[in-house]
Amino acid sequence: MPHRASISPLAWSFLPFIIVSVAHVILLATGSPLAGPTKLLLMPLLAVSVVTAASRLRPRSAMILLLAALLFSWLGDSVGALFPTAPELPLMLGFFGIAHLAYIALFARHLAQRPFPWWALVYAAWWIGMLVVLGPHTGGLLIAVAVYGLVLAGTAAFSARCHPLTATGGAFFLTSDTILAFRLFLPDSLPAWSNPAIMLTYTLGQGLIVAGALIALKKRGAA
Repeated sequence: MPHRASISPLAWSFLPFIIVSVAHVILLATGSPLAGPTKLLLMPLLAVSVVTAASRLRPRSAMILLLAALLFSWLGDSVGALFPTAPELPLMLGFFGIAHLAYIALFARHLAQRPFPWWALVYAAWWIGMLVVLGPHTGGLLIAVAVYGLVLAGTAAFSARCHPLTATGGAFFLTSDTILAFRLFLPDSLPAWSNPAIMLTYTLGQGLIVAGALIALKKRGAA
């Protein structure tokens, strides 16, 4: 019973993010103009969960890395709204690239619980496969896409060393970026519902990564 009570506030803190995530995916699927504004709320609401648990998180540097990952993810989500005259794709890759590097540092320095599992090699295979399939369609962005893909694979691989929720979130995040990459460079290969699928897997990925991270950091703080 005490354990259940201790995790209850953490679970409740995710409720606004869950509600807005579900609403956003539905609005996106139905073509509603409200999909854009709700997207901008996602990462701030997820950051609320981190701030809510901040007093019980150790070490502080882990919380800073987690909030940095969410901040740069939000900037990546908001490129069109914040920088309407700037080239959207390079900026988006840059912001999300920084977010992923923050996640990798967080996983490697603070959240790793085990060595790399053998199945994490699938992420290396994913990177090679994506370059083979999408490389010819990326034009002048080939090098940027290759580097970004390497960072994506690194995030998923390092998450595999962490709490099971974080590992699952890393896989969902990679799934989201995979669908997005095909939508950007091979748009005719995907059905219309791929756009909501990107955001569904994205919100699942981010939410599970943060949930697993908070559970692990709270246990460390209580130790």
